[in-house]
Order: sequence, then C-alpha cells, then structure tokens
Amino acid sequence: MKRRSFFKKGVQGAVAASIIPLSGCSSNTSGNQKKEGNPEQWQDLGSGKKGNPNRDKELHVDVLIAGGGVAGCCAAVSAARNGAKTILVQDRPVLGGNGSSEIRVHLNGVTHLKNGKAERETGVVEEILLENRFQNPQQSWHVWDHVIYDYVASTPNLKVMLNTQALQANMKGGKIESVDCLQYNTETTFKIYAQQFIDCSGDGLMAATAGALYRTGREGKAEFNEKYAPDEPDGWQMGSTIMFSTKDMGKPMPFEPPHYAIPFDAEKAAENDRKIKQFTQGYWWIEVGSENDIIAEADEIRQRLMGHLYGIWDYIKNSGKHPESENFALDWVASIPGRRESRRFMGDHILIEGDLLSYRHFEDAVGYGGWSLDEHNPGGIENLSDPPSFFHEKFTKVYEIPFGSLYSVNIPNLLFAGRNISVSHIALSSTRLQGTCATMGQAVGTAAAICIKKEISPRELRQNHINELQEQLLRDDAYIPNRPAKDSNDLAKKASMIFASSTSSGDAKLLTNGYSRDVQERDEINHWQSVSLPADVILEWEAPQNISKIEIKCDTNTLKNIMMRHTPGKKEKFIETVPPELTKSLYVEARVNGAWVKVGEVIKNRRRLIKFSFDSVRATAVKVVLTETYGVEVGRLYEVRCYA
Repeated sequence: MKRRSFFKKGVQGAVAASIIPLSGCSSNTSGNQKKEGNPEQWQDLGSGKKGNPNRDKELHVDVLIAGGGVAGCCAAVSAARNGAKTILVQDRPVLGGNGSSEIRVHLNGVTHLKNGKAERETGVVEEILLENRFQNPQQSWHVWDHVIYDYVASTPNLKVMLNTQALQANMKGGKIESVDCLQYNTETTFKIYAQQFIDCSGDGLMAATAGALYRTGREGKAEFNEKYAPDEPDGWQMGSTIMFSTKDMGKPMPFEPPHYAIPFDAEKAAENDRKIKQFTQGYWWIEVGSENDIIAEADEIRQRLMGHLYGIWDYIKNSGKHPESENFALDWVASIPGRRESRRFMGDHILIEGDLLSYRHFEDAVGYGGWSLDEHNPGGIENLSDPPSFFHEKFTKVYEIPFGSLYSVNIPNLLFAGRNISVSHIALSSTRLQGTCATMGQAVGTAAAICIKKEISPRELRQNHINELQEQLLRDDAYIPNRPAKDSNDLAKKASMIFASSTSSGDAKLLTNGYSRDVQERDEINHWQSVSLPADVILEWEAPQNISKIEIKCDTNTLKNIMMRHTPGKKEKFIETVPPELTKSLYVEARVNGAWVKVGEVIKNRRRLIKFSFDSVRATAVKVVLTETYGVEVGRLYEVRCYA
C-alpha cells in the first residue's frame, strides 16, 4: 500500500497536510444567473404561451440538511420539532440511505456489547423503528422506505425534497450563506438560504464546497498513538458493499453469468472467513475499497462489485459444491453499493481510538456508540490475504460522542452527523454504524435549532450552552451515558411524595432520578414496575402547582433490537414484533381542588415518550394510570415529568 504524499510531513504536518478543502469551489455569488438561449424555444400548447419555464427558485429557511439517511432524518425531525424551519434534501428517491431498500444494510448501532446485550438507541430513531413495527409487520424493504418518508415528511415545520443534490455552498463572510441544489426529476435548481447547515450526506459534497477542512485515508500509529492504526499513514478507505437476496423457486433454476462476472476463488476466500455458509441474503464482504479518491472511483467500484457478486453466484450455482442451490435464483441485486468511508471533516475535537477504548468522559457528550472496532481490510474482496474485517476489539459498555466532533473547525455555521464527522479512521470503524449516527443526527438537529434561537454558532453553544443542549436531548428521549437529566423546570423533581398502587420491581421514586433506562454496566435499576394492570403512580406536592404538560417514558425493552433484518435474528437479541412491554393505553389525571380530573389519555400508543399538553390546571397531585400493554401483564415506567 502506498503512502499518500499529503501524509509525509510528520505528526504535526500530517494533520494540516491531510486536510483537503476543495480548492476553487467556494462561491460568493448570490441570486439566479441569467441564462442564455431563445426565450421562445418552448411553445406551451395548453396555454398558448411561448417562452421557457422558470425552473430557478429561491427558498429561505432556518436549517438546511443535506443527506436523507438515518442521521439526516433524525437531524431534520429534531431541528423542526425544536422550532426551526427546516429543509431536508436527499439525492435519492427514497429516504434511509444505507438502510433503505436500495442498499438494505441493517440499522445496527449498539446491537450487542461484549456481554452480548444490546443498548438500543432511543429518541427519534426508535420512533421510526416502532412505526415500522406497526405499519410494516411483513418487513417489506420497500414499505420500510415509505414508513420513513411518512414519519419524516409529516413533521410540522419540515420540508423534504427527494431527488435533490446539494451541489455548491455559497459563502459570505466566511460562513455558508446559501447552497445551490439540483432536483433532477423536475429539472429545477434551488438556491436555499439558511442560517445553519448540517451535512449528513456521508460524502459531504456540500461541506467540501464550503471549504470545510477534511481528511481521507488512515492515520499512522504515531499521530494519535492508536495501536490498531498502520505503522505509517496511507490513503486506504474502507470499501463499499453490494448486497443481494435469493428465492427458492421450487424447481431447478439454471444460471449463466453475465460477461462481466469475475471468477471467485472460493478456496482462498475460505482461508480468511469468506465461507459460503448461506446464500439467501448476500454477503457483507462483497466489498471493494480504495487507497485513492474513493468518491471519484465510485462507478468503477460499482462495476467491479457487480462482477464479484455474479462471480460468487456463478460459483454457488455451477461449481457443483452447493447442490442445495439448485432451486434458488437471484431475487434482488442492489444497483447502489453501500459506502462505509470517504471524507471525514475536522471539528474542534477529533474522536480517536483511545477515546473509545478508555471510555473517555466528555463534558459535551451528546451521543454514544458501542459497536466493535470493525475495521474492514484494505481492498476488500480483492485482498483475500486478510480477513474481511479485523474486528479489533469489542466494548464492555457504551462510549460517549462529544459535540465538539460534530461541527466544522473552520466553517462557523456547519455541523455534521454520520460517517463524515471528526474522527480518526480507526474510531470511524465503530462510530459509522447507522444507529450511532442517529444519535449524532438528533444531537445536531437539536443544536441547530438552539443556535437559531440564540443567534450563536455551534462552537458558542458548546462553550456556553452545552447544558441546555443536553437537557433538551434527554427530554426528547435521547440517551447520554453518565449524564442524568437535571431540568430545573421539571416540577416532578419537586414533588414531596411519589408512590404507586403496587410495585414488583424498582421504586416509584426512581421516576425522577434523571435516568430513563436501566444502566447495564452498573447493574443499575431506574424504573418502576407494577404487579399487574391496571396500576398507577401518584406524584404529590405540598403546595398547588400550575401544570400544563406531562411527559412519560415507558418501556420498549432497549436490550432487544427492532430494526429491519434480512433473516430472523436470535430471539435473545432481536424482536420482530411490537415490543410487548410497550404501554398501549394509559391516562393521566390531576387533583384540582381535591377532585381528580382527567387531563389526557392515549388508547393506541406507539412511542416510548408519551406527551400530554392541556390547559393549565392548578394541581396538588398528578396520577398516571397504566391500563394495557402490547403483551406483558405488568406496567413499567422510567420517567415522569411535569411542566408549567
């Protein structure tokens, strides 16, 4: 593997030299440029008018988000919910990115730790996954696309623009002023003005054209003292994978490979963990990386991947080594590879291997991860001498992701979420998982909205208002390790008494301790669970309180994963139905002038975070009554909040 020339300047020089803005791409122009051509080229027979249609438009919002993968969807929903007028542009006809029907990567996050248990992400990404359990029990990938779209596009204050590429950032005073976008299917160009910009696109074209500093390739051991980094820095990036699925047709299905199929060396492949153990749902190791410009090589890589895929299927069908495949045929083959790595933009903090393995605590923590250090080998399937991934090390608990890694070090109104954040190559091998990226997305969307309200930059937010960001994330059901909620506006924390009608586990008083899940690594219980249903919890105050909002976090069993899967998972780790622990129906009452008054009710709840808003009442107590779940015979709550 060749060393990249921009890494040859020593430890200090490597940081500067490997950070490559796109030169000559920034623009200070504004407004629509006048187009040349015959103004009467088009004759509209319907209206009788001649001329050309105006397909140049301007839009003005608070927040523009580029990239509609899971991170971008979570960022857009969070920004809009927190009061920012938001646009999400996605260059594909569906949302979901690598997790969509076009690519079909499992929406993994902290799917399992070293102890084998999950630590599933909550907040916006869990709401999407729960909606899928209700709307898509058949687990159709194409329906999944539309579940995501319905969830995101129905969010007030949010506009979704599909088939739209953010092409060029326009700068003014060192900040992004607007972005030129092209919507392919309408032949329309949009100049979108915003105050805050978030790049969740993975490759980060919008951020790169703004001149945001970034790097590609692998750091050497010396730069960050990373034991799993190569001895010397180089240009290798983890590869892209192409997936397939097959179907038993009930009769012999012959197969002839296309002309571009690349023969598969099954014997050599098997020596390093590329065995044909099943052939129904493809192989993540049909992967090709790059030591150069992986973005510019994308189409060439796609062609090579197609060749490798059909070569493998030709081996399965025609080598005689897998007679069990006789009745099977390819049912679906992806046309778009799922990419793991390209640009990594630099922030005020570069998250590195040591931060993760030492479980470093960050005062500005806003997200978390826990997937293993899963560095795929350089070259992918074209490097059969090494295993497909090194799986360097698993984590015993989750690690923290700091806000300082989620905004640009040199563009003051630019944030990131996803695989393009400020991390080293080795750290990226874990943080790139979609569930982990979702925690970043919710964090930066919320942060952008706060920046709009306060008229500050993300850096100022980190320096002076990080507590406000963390508190809002926790209120919105995100999880931040080692950071309990301390919201001084939460009246529930001021209750003089908290008690329950029955208790089989936990304690009702735990509902206000600031932790809204049980913490595995400390064997810490943070819930109250009843003996049976119906059951209730009562919070009392010595003096009447003005209350107009009650927010409740119930149970969805975060130890089990609920994402879309190609095949049924292990029962101890995955569940393919609505979590039976989820509260289905409940109501809340307030004690006003000595009498209980119902102030809210939900009959078919679909979320862990349940919110009630009502006309303000002056109450001395609040009662939460659980009446039914989706299967279990007990009720469990993790948090109750009350607000004026």
